[in-house]
Amino acid sequence: MTSWRLVRIIAGLFVLLSLALGVPGSPLYLSTWWLAFTAFVGLNLLQSGITKWCLMESILRRFGVRGGC
Repeated sequence: MTSWRLVRIIAGLFVLLSLALGVPGSPLYLSTWWLAFTAFVGLNLLQSGITKWCLMESILRRFGVRGGC
């Protein structure tokens, strides 16, 4: 699997997990502050789309994950 795909999978997991922990109706609810993490992931996705640079992709490449689409 490429770093490009893994970044999107990890971002999706982070969003779903933070929503599960931050939405009051969820059985896993801890605090609404988890929604700030959802916003952080969204901002990082926006930033990477604009600048074509993603910290998570850089980290994955250092661990030997193949780059590319």
